[in-house]
Amino acid sequence: MLNDSDTRRLAQIALVVLLIVGCIAVLLPFVGALLFALIIWVCSWESYRDHLLPRLGGRDSLGASLMVVLLIVVLLVPTIFLAGALVSGADHVIELVRPYFEEGLPAEPPAWFAGIPLFADEIIDFWHEVASSREALNALLVQGIAPARELLLAAGAVAANGMLQLALVLFVVFFLYRDGEVVAKALYGGARKLGGELGEGLVDKARGTVFGVMLGIVGTAAAQGSVAMIGFFIAGAPAPVLLGFATFFLSMIPVGPPLVWGGAALWLYGDGQTGWAIFMALYGLFIISSIDNVVKPLLMARGAGLSVLIVALGVFGGVLVFGFIGIFLGPVLLALGHMLLTRWLREESPS
Repeated sequence: MLNDSDTRRLAQIALVVLLIVGCIAVLLPFVGALLFALIIWVCSWESYRDHLLPRLGGRDSLGASLMVVLLIVVLLVPTIFLAGALVSGADHVIELVRPYFEEGLPAEPPAWFAGIPLFADEIIDFWHEVASSREALNALLVQGIAPARELLLAAGAVAANGMLQLALVLFVVFFLYRDGEVVAKALYGGARKLGGELGEGLVDKARGTVFGVMLGIVGTAAAQGSVAMIGFFIAGAPAPVLLGFATFFLSMIPVGPPLVWGGAALWLYGDGQTGWAIFMALYGLFIISSIDNVVKPLLMARGAGLSVLIVALGVFGGVLVFGFIGIFLGPVLLALGHMLLTRWLREESPS
């Protein structure tokens, strides 16, 4: 039989549980944006506090506003360009194949088809078969253009969703910068209550891991994407902005950038621009891809190194779970999980 004290305690526990469940339900749609805002704040808080804030006379609101403006330039504006490039890319696909709908394929394939290893004869025979039948050509084009257009539009929708998420990130991060001292004290205070000195140490380790991952992965991707975009503009490759963003995203996975600049070189060669195709191949090999071999080790050395598998799983899984910002959020979360697991296994192993 429960007395009044036990009944009151159970009621209090039930109310606390309901409150926690309610808070989780309210914040659940914004978890990705909140985590990404926290990651941005963690990576830049010390520099902001030690360098920018003193120059502004300690005016928190002004400093937070300037940081948001900087993040708009760095994050939101490129995302807007990406969304526009993806949507225009869908129209570019239609314009690219429209002449084949109207005029059909030439009777003979390009001469460079004969140089394709292993499958040259099969490809040329298939070309002749399709070129001789207008119905077969139309069916092939319809089968190819619809998925390509849908893929580009879906990617554009992801980028548009990313703009909304980034807008929420910027809103949250303003308050993190403005009230940064309070947030930092609460973070360390909570870690101290949960794990004592170990908890504080894990917070410092997590901050270093987050900084290293963001600097190493995103910094390298931004460098490769920017350099690649310049090369695509110089060589006259189609949709250079879109290809630059593709290089940025694919640089986070193994052998990603060569797929982009290699495809651009093949397109230029097939278009009869042999000189620019050679330039694109050499530029991609010695300039774009060399960044991954030179810049990334230097940046990753400032934080925790990650295996290629963790990065790839983090990028793809992050996109599936969190959408656009999952590209950055996924590898960071897996890096933190890997750090905690390694720390736990090291402590559990016999001395």
